[in-house]
Parts: sequence; C-alpha cells; structure tokens
Amino acid sequence: MRLENLAAAATDFLRETPLNRVAELGGLVIYDPPLLAAAAADDPLFTRLKDTDAVGPHHLSPLEWLASARSVVSFFLPFSAAVRTANRRPGLPATEWLYGRVEGEMVNDALRRFLAEKLAAAGHQTVVPALDPRFAVIERRSNWSERHAAHIAGLGTFSLSCSLITARGSAGRVGSVITSLALEPTPRPYTASHEYCSKCGACIRRCPPQAIDEAGKRHPPCAAYLDTVRERFKPRYGCGKCQTGVPCEERIPAWK
Repeated sequence: MRLENLAAAATDFLRETPLNRVAELGGLVIYDPPLLAAAAADDPLFTRLKDTDAVGPHHLSPLEWLASARSVVSFFLPFSAAVRTANRRPGLPATEWLYGRVEGEMVNDALRRFLAEKLAAAGHQTVVPALDPRFAVIERRSNWSERHAAHIAGLGTFSLSCSLITARGSAGRVGSVITSLALEPTPRPYTASHEYCSKCGACIRRCPPQAIDEAGKRHPPCAAYLDTVRERFKPRYGCGKCQTGVPCEERIPAWK
C-alpha cells in the first residue's frame, strides 16, 4: 500500500460520507479534499517535541504509542469556501464555522478510523492517538500534537497564531494515524518551523481576545474566549477568526 492509495481512499471517503454535509444548513459541505503526507516514526523531530520549548516532556513519540510503528500518516482537511467565507465577517464566529469545528471534528474522527481500519485490513498495526484511551490533555497541551506531526510529515509550517499553514492554507483541521506500514516519508519543502508565515499581522488584528502579537499566540486568553463562545453556542464552539480573512486562509502567502 502506498500513500497515494490512502490519499485516494480518503478523498473518496470525504466525498461519499454524509457526515461531511450539514443538512440543517442546506447541505453545507464542511471539507474540501484532504492533503496527506507521511513521516518516519523515528524522525528525530518527534523526540524534539518533548522539549519544554516545543510541546513538553509529556508528549509521546510514535514509538511510544505503537512499538512497531514505522510511519505516521498525517492529513489536513481544508474547510470549504462556504465555511471560510462565512467566518471572514468580524465579530462572533459564523454558524458555518461552529458546525465546521464540532461536526467537522466528527468527520475528522471518522476519517481517522477509516484510515486505521484500511491499514489494519491490509495487515498493518495501527494506533490513532486522538482516539486512544491514553490520549490526554495536560494544561491545555495534548500528549499528541496533530499540528506538529503534520509539520514533521511535510504538510506545512506554523503561523503567528500557531495555525499550520499548508498548501491549502491554514483554515482546516488536522488528523493522523500511526502505523507499522513503512511508507516513504514525504519530503519537507521547508527548513524552518515558521517559514511560510509572512508575519503580516493580519491574524493579530483578527483575534477577538487579542491573544496574538508579534511574538506569537498566548494560549490562556484564547482558551478563555473559547470558553465564553462555548457557553453562548452550546453544544458548539469555535472561533477561527485568525484562520479566515487572512492571506494564509487558503494558500501559502506569496511574500518571498
């Protein structure tokens, strides 16, 4: 099995699953076709994530999740134009974005399971960290960072807002599966962790709780704001203003 096979299967899954459409919003499509990439399970950058200036010592490496791990398959789910456009408006998060954040994460989980089952059916051991009983969030930092795994797999680099800027932009969700299947690692077309970010400051101006500045994102005010949104829009929540209405919303900014 090759990464191309998994990418084609993931694309078909998103096109066919009813989970990727919101009936109460006129059949709104949540995600466009995904981007997939692969990293070697023993890539040294996974060990680097244990540093306190990265994720932290509680972050588990692929081999700690799965002793037989050979690869990490990471994917980016770009939000559709309908979801992104609606959230460009200032103020509170758009209804479309709230559905994308909550129902969209259900799609993300379904795709994680789908890929894991496909790999398992082909005889490969798999673990989905985000759905594993060992998954934990400690001081708002999880022991498996989907964004950092995607960065290591070659999908993109980080922005001032800590979003991942991919070839399809930053407005989307990220997922992954760890597997014993040995896949050719996707080349990383960058050398620095923030290489795609132009530091234009658009996300700073877009952030409702002013949690972003030239030094980056401060997580406590962002989290506190999300808590107020959650209280107002239960059972949904989200914001995404820093990922929409910005140059990196749907592409890598053309600034170099």
